[in-house]
Amino acid sequence: QVLLVESGGGSVQAGGSLRLSCVGSGYLYTNYCFAWFRRQGPGKEREGVAIINTDGSVRYADSVKGRFSISKGNLESILYLQMNNLQLEDTAMYYCAAHPSRFCGWNGPDYRHWGQGTQVTVSS
Repeated sequence: QVLLVESGGGSVQAGGSLRLSCVGSGYLYTNYCFAWFRRQGPGKEREGVAIINTDGSVRYADSVKGRFSISKGNLESILYLQMNNLQLEDTAMYYCAAHPSRFCGWNGPDYRHWGQGTQVTVSS
């Protein structure tokens, strides 16, 4: 059974930083691409934030380019999202997602596995 568990969320002032972690188990890590998504509130659609493919290539949403960075840890089962210069509009529940494919896209329903989420709240 594949399990993804996020951590690292919290409250931070605008301009601050947080690093989210996602620990995975139950799958062959190197065969999966990964992504971070967020949902900014009830009724809002889930939005793709960052993608990392099996070859290490990355993609970012325009709204976070230059501020967020996705990476894999030295321990193969860990995924990170470094978030710098956080803004009020970054307030959301953040989810990691995994899919058994070399390359991932922005369509959430394509992902096979999801974590439960970690809340990020940015205040002024």
